[in-house]
Amino acid sequence: MSVVDGRIVLMTRERSWHGCVFIGVSLDGYIAKPDGDLGWLTELEPRGHAADAPRRHPALDWDSFFPTIDTLVMGRTTYDTVLGFGEWPFDGKRVVVLSTTLEAGDDRITVAGSVDEAAALLDEAGAGRVYIDGGRTIQAFLGAGLVDEITVSVAPVLIGSGARLFGDLDADVRLRLRGTHATREDGLVRITYDVLPR
Repeated sequence: MSVVDGRIVLMTRERSWHGCVFIGVSLDGYIAKPDGDLGWLTELEPRGHAADAPRRHPALDWDSFFPTIDTLVMGRTTYDTVLGFGEWPFDGKRVVVLSTTLEAGDDRITVAGSVDEAAALLDEAGAGRVYIDGGRTIQAFLGAGLVDEITVSVAPVLIGSGARLFGDLDADVRLRLRGTHATREDGLVRITYDVLPR
């Protein structure tokens, strides 16, 4: 972003990769309760699916999405949550953690101190499809114009408070609907949008 003749001009940067958001959200726009709890999403699991694997819900279509990406970018909070899963779920994928406080030491990840640093790392690594995860990380990449598609699975539940998917934006972000999918069984609706250039 720069200022030209007193106007804020959003800069777009050439990049080699495609930024993707793929996330579950409550109908009132939250991705987690204030304490990070995702029980409201895992309670929607149909019989026969693991209640501790919210991303495996058929309507979320995680199993189809995950093989299409080569890189993940997440914030520190999401990284800490993933560590609590026990087994590392991202074998074979490049993982960048956006944090100014995380010390290097986990050889499965690369730490970036800013969105610009993360974007440069992705360019240098020749990333292709990049999964951007975590509320604040999604907001930062969206604000920087680094998100190309957004898939949101809206759960039929109101949780009232917690971590919002989208915070305040400096400018409108225009989207074009690519497709929808709904499940009658539990009322989950998956919506995919392309992010239009600014």
